Amino acid sequence: MMPIRSSLIRYFSALSLLASAPLWAQTQAPELPQTLEQAAAQRARAAQMVDEADKRYANEKVVCYTKILVNGCLVDAGKRHTDALINARNLDIPARDFQREVRRTDVEAKEAKREADRSLREAGQDEQAESYRTDELTKAAERDKKIAEKEKQAAEGRQKLAEEHAKRQAKQQQREKRDAELAAKRAGKATKATEIGDPSPASP
Repeated sequence: MMPIRSSLIRYFSALSLLASAPLWAQTQAPELPQTLEQAAAQRARAAQMVDEADKRYANEKVVCYTKILVNGCLVDAGKRHTDALINARNLDIPARDFQREVRRTDVEAKEAKREADRSLREAGQDEQAESYRTDELTKAAERDKKIAEKEKQAAEGRQKLAEEHAKRQAKQQQREKRDAELAAKRAGKATKATEIGDPSPASP
């Protein structure tokens, strides 16, 4: 009876680890930073999430090798690790894109200013200078509008992907829950069958 009891303890420990998986694999909705400071902080959080996920995965693999169902445990740990990396990437990508867009806009603004200054010097007339400035402002407004539209479309696309991932994750969690319940039932039946076949009391 003692080997059976020990096996059951390891088995239900594995089920406990499986049941805690959804807490580690929650979908991280994309966040859109509004400033460079927010973008930098968001990317730092994403990097920290990756580091924590890697450490947790390494620890879980060590634990898996102490269990009976090593392969299943490793597969589950790998899924949780992948989900954590996806969450970190969903957090990092919009922040990275925001930083790139700000840098590109700054470069364009500086280039536009240099061009405007050169044109003003060459024109030499207040009327022409004012007309040029108005045109540049109009172009800048059009560029800002296009950038805003692109950012909106990109955000909608990321949101859609996040929702689809959340749906897939929910289905996966339901399957895992059903599998865990089925495995628990089978283990209960096996335990009952063993107790019927060996009615002698377990040694202390």
